[in-house]
Amino acid sequence: MSAESARAPRRLPRLVVGGRDLTLEAGFTLLIVAFVAVAATTSDSFLTPVNLTSLLKQMVTVGLLSLGMLVVILTGGIDLSVGSVVAFAGIVTAGLAADLPIPVAMAVGVASGIAFGLVNGTLVARFALAPFVVTLASLTTIRGLAFVYSEVPIAPADPAFLDLGTAMVGPVPLITVIMLAVFAVGGVFLTRTPAGRSITAIGGNAETVRLAGINVRRHVVAAYTISGACAGLAGVILASRVGIAQPSVGVAFELDAIAACVIGGASLSGGRGSARATLGGVAVLVLINNLLNLYGVQSFWQQVLKGLIIIAVILVQRVNRSRG
Repeated sequence: MSAESARAPRRLPRLVVGGRDLTLEAGFTLLIVAFVAVAATTSDSFLTPVNLTSLLKQMVTVGLLSLGMLVVILTGGIDLSVGSVVAFAGIVTAGLAADLPIPVAMAVGVASGIAFGLVNGTLVARFALAPFVVTLASLTTIRGLAFVYSEVPIAPADPAFLDLGTAMVGPVPLITVIMLAVFAVGGVFLTRTPAGRSITAIGGNAETVRLAGINVRRHVVAAYTISGACAGLAGVILASRVGIAQPSVGVAFELDAIAACVIGGASLSGGRGSARATLGGVAVLVLINNLLNLYGVQSFWQQVLKGLIIIAVILVQRVNRSRG
């Protein structure tokens, strides 16, 4: 062995099938199987139908937020306002459900998320403001608007309001099917459409994309609008699932979304990440939360663990990149 080869960093083994690198997906599959095995052998409650159904429902909010967050992160940005959008969309939907047909009220809730995302994207793209600053300001502004709309929780009296959040498709909650469908559409959008590929390329090198004749501003606005739409839909679904909307809900939801993206291998500097891997990150994160709840771990220790997981994943990514 030569001195050069001895000093060269060793590449990690990769799993490539049909020309596609599935290493990350295979890793997630093994990790999820390990979590399930540990949970099934250490908790009598884990494999019960009630807990599994609850697990699938818990994935929906963080899943939708994570997909929207991924699209923004791919451009090199961040959206800290998604938790507040969840609160606003939910409280508006619940409030309007008393006077409007429920589907119309829900459409208004989703539309409010789209509007907030459009404003965020315009401020970031058109005025070249820092995404962190813009969405941090939106976080507090939208949260305030939710309290302006109603300082107290709203529980719609019409039982039909709960239909979306409680309906089942066989053994799977309808809202989980909706989330998976949104992920499928998001995955196709990011990998098979010019707009999706442009959004990913912007995070890699925005100037190169601009020189290629692609409208960078328009695609950045689109990314934040998609994030707002996902957050609005998550707020509507959450209100329907629990049967009550609160202006205070959604605090720190953005951290769960960022954590799921990072666990899924997305680069916070932009240009790298996928819908499939993010869904894997969501599954891992929700499994961890579920296990900690079953073990009776207090919520603040759960926050500590999430922070440590994010740091560990970022360190692993840094090591892998340094090894090429």
